[in-house]
Amino acid sequence: MTLNCNGKILDLKIPKVMGILNLAPDSFYDGGKYQSIKLATKRCSEMLNQGADIIDIGAASSRPGAKIISEKEELNRLIPILKVLVKKFDSAIFSVDTFRSRIAKASLDEGVAVINDITAGEFDTNMLPVIGKYNAVYIAMHMQGLPYNMQENPSYKNITSEILTFFLDKIKSCHLNKISDIIIDPGFGFGKKIKQNFTILKNLEIFQELNVPLLVGFSRKSMIYKTLNIESADALNGTSVLNTVALLKKANILRVHDVKEAKESIELCRKLF
Repeated sequence: MTLNCNGKILDLKIPKVMGILNLAPDSFYDGGKYQSIKLATKRCSEMLNQGADIIDIGAASSRPGAKIISEKEELNRLIPILKVLVKKFDSAIFSVDTFRSRIAKASLDEGVAVINDITAGEFDTNMLPVIGKYNAVYIAMHMQGLPYNMQENPSYKNITSEILTFFLDKIKSCHLNKISDIIIDPGFGFGKKIKQNFTILKNLEIFQELNVPLLVGFSRKSMIYKTLNIESADALNGTSVLNTVALLKKANILRVHDVKEAKESIELCRKLF
């Protein structure tokens, strides 16, 4: 299983690590840390040196309760830093975390290879046509609701089968829009209660039926720190545990704040196969 990232072929025979670079001031774990070009560049360099295969840049927080910022504000936060990073780290693969087609287009024009859409095209109906036109890699995530209301009362009859059906339909829509490189993300913590998150993880192998790469994102999330009654700052060990479980259930990409530890999890799991 491979991905064509602007001509750079990413072979998923070995699981990959996506490092998170948050440019928003209010992201749940590291908000406000990397808002300048200098700090963002330093953090990007650190993650690449630790072995990140993809750098995922987001300029709008999607934490539970987050308000939707304007398109102009998202662009102003993102593009000046993105321009510098893409030029400085020209051999790296960059992703942009956005659900707006105009932001996606502007990012792809700068050389980004991957668009990570938490709404899977549900928020902006122009998203899939834009991705198809640019022949970009597309990450479609499942989310019930939007960040500002997604945790109010998420409800499912059978969460695993509902998400599987959602992705079956979404993959068809992607193909209709000539998108060939599709990644799915079950959306841990996005419109799901803690117990529901663990149900998805327990049944994670079922998504292999879709025959597309599977991305998981547990990094320092509430399903860890609320379960353990700790703070997100203390949730690295729990993140590594859940990443390891996901790897054993055939996850292809780990989206994380802590690249070094994720790479170690992959290396240790590889000894089992």
